Amino acid sequence: MKIFNTTGVCIPSKHYMVDRKECLMKIKIMIDAGQYFTINRARQYGKTTTLTALRNFLNSEYEIVSLDFQGMGEASFSTEQEFVQGFCRLIKRKKRNGLGLPEKIEKEIDSYITRKEHLAKLNELFETFTEWCDISDKKIVLIIDEVDSAANNQVFLDFLAQLREGYISRETDKTPAFHSVILAGVTDIKNLKRKLRGEEMQKMNSPWNIASDFNVDMSLSTEGIAAMLKEYEADHHTGMDIYNVAENIYDYTNGYPYLVSRICKFLDTELMTDNQYSERKAKQQEERFKNLKDAWTEEGISEAVRVILAHENTLFDSLMSKVNNNHDLSSVLQRILFSGETIAYNPYDISISDAKMYGFIVNDNGTVKVANRIFETLLYNFYLTTEAMQSTLIYRIGAREKESFISEGRLNMNYILERFVVCYDDIYQNNADKFDEEEGIRRFLLFIRPIINGTGNYYIEARTRNNERMDLVVDYLGERYVIEMKIWRGKAYNERGEEQLSAYLEYYHLKKGYMLSYNFNKNKKTGLKTIVLGDKELIEAVV
Repeated sequence: MKIFNTTGVCIPSKHYMVDRKECLMKIKIMIDAGQYFTINRARQYGKTTTLTALRNFLNSEYEIVSLDFQGMGEASFSTEQEFVQGFCRLIKRKKRNGLGLPEKIEKEIDSYITRKEHLAKLNELFETFTEWCDISDKKIVLIIDEVDSAANNQVFLDFLAQLREGYISRETDKTPAFHSVILAGVTDIKNLKRKLRGEEMQKMNSPWNIASDFNVDMSLSTEGIAAMLKEYEADHHTGMDIYNVAENIYDYTNGYPYLVSRICKFLDTELMTDNQYSERKAKQQEERFKNLKDAWTEEGISEAVRVILAHENTLFDSLMSKVNNNHDLSSVLQRILFSGETIAYNPYDISISDAKMYGFIVNDNGTVKVANRIFETLLYNFYLTTEAMQSTLIYRIGAREKESFISEGRLNMNYILERFVVCYDDIYQNNADKFDEEEGIRRFLLFIRPIINGTGNYYIEARTRNNERMDLVVDYLGERYVIEMKIWRGKAYNERGEEQLSAYLEYYHLKKGYMLSYNFNKNKKTGLKTIVLGDKELIEAVV
């Protein structure tokens, strides 16, 4: 029986997968047109799986030379000779796996591999490629995965320049060349200049300016996830609400392939057997998730997300290493997370370009947005649990009094807000002049983070993220709490916020919501009050 896979290439006969045919068709249109292009996506975004499926999709029509630069050691990029020989060895491996390599071409490639006295040159290798393209019965498509392995040295730039020259000669002089070339990796070829020293940058003359833009959406859609779950349901008969589950998974992941598969794998095989819980929490799990039907629910997905965020994985390790080692990247991410600031998407801003390249953000109609809820929470957790943050008094109070806010496994949100008002007044009453929206969300998150840590999830609702208001959504043992955070700007503005929150509660099918208003009027009345709007009850806390 098939399984959900989160490591390596996904194979349709072995793994539950979203059908990628629509994506493959769009890529094939570019290939049919003879285009050269790059596929740049973040780590574990399904690039290798897509390229594997593409190779099978094109095999009957094209000769596919599909290589992976990870198969070449670092030494292979040290000199032109080493590169040519390493590249030829990759081709020979593919010959053993069925690549249609003409005998004459194979002999020339063998000669490059064994040559010792007269060093092998790139221009010789490309002469062989020209001859191969000329005598081949099929048009040849060259695919190279993991080009990041070579993206910081001159020999790779020379290789790109040869590809560029072949492309131009094909168009101007009808010289045989690769019909299409695809380079795949995380790092965009356009960012090579930033990886090279000054004298090397001067040698670089746009070696990949012949590349077409690649705008194919490789994220997974709700419909695609639902189709995959339908196949799973046919095997397991869980009784899940397929489309609702697919929609909920998409809401957390925005279709990021690894995250979708990781959630599904956890629900399928780990939720009822996870051994990371204390005895008390294990008992709660046993009561909540007795079978697969209980697991494949909104509550099960929330629990899967909580556990995924609580443990290391290769994707998170890669992402957070970028944050730790890139101050400008970290700064722009904090602006997005805490200020609600609308930041225009500018591909020439290095920090924004990096954030998009690594998968942290997406371009949402010209503005920057965190790529998905899971990444957002990962980043909030990182910034809120630094040593400096944990040393703040508001954080320590939340951590120290955690148990008082929980009764019979439920959050007492009323008391959380009530206690926050008191603590806030004690700690910050003389610092109002330093306050802004960014500080408001940071302070409340610092208070509530240790309270729900280890048991609940939280995220900022993207639809309400702006410099006027933010809605914090907390999932805790199957219950959802929505807290609107804003600065008091008059009665009319506040009433409008109440109406917006009421409508938002309707979307979530909730009857009760919460408001946290930062009011700096001298005659303000702090504390909690209850507001009734139709069938909705709003608890407003004023600090």
